[in-house]
Amino acid sequence: MSEKRESTSSTKYACRKCKFILGEDDKKCPVCGSTDLSDEWSGIVIIMDPESKMAEIIGAKKPGRYAIKVR
Repeated sequence: MSEKRESTSSTKYACRKCKFILGEDDKKCPVCGSTDLSDEWSGIVIIMDPESKMAEIIGAKKPGRYAIKVR
């Protein structure tokens, strides 16, 4: 029996290129413009200040939610 994971939030996809977490209805990343999206991601980092050290470490250019791991 295959088991399907249910998402607990309204987010469904993460961009494989920049790891930005998109809304369920988005088909294109608003940060980098990529359409290479994945629904297999885990962990969230919320960037509020794109000038912060954490934003620099993960390469975030805009405020928002970013996945830690994208498959």
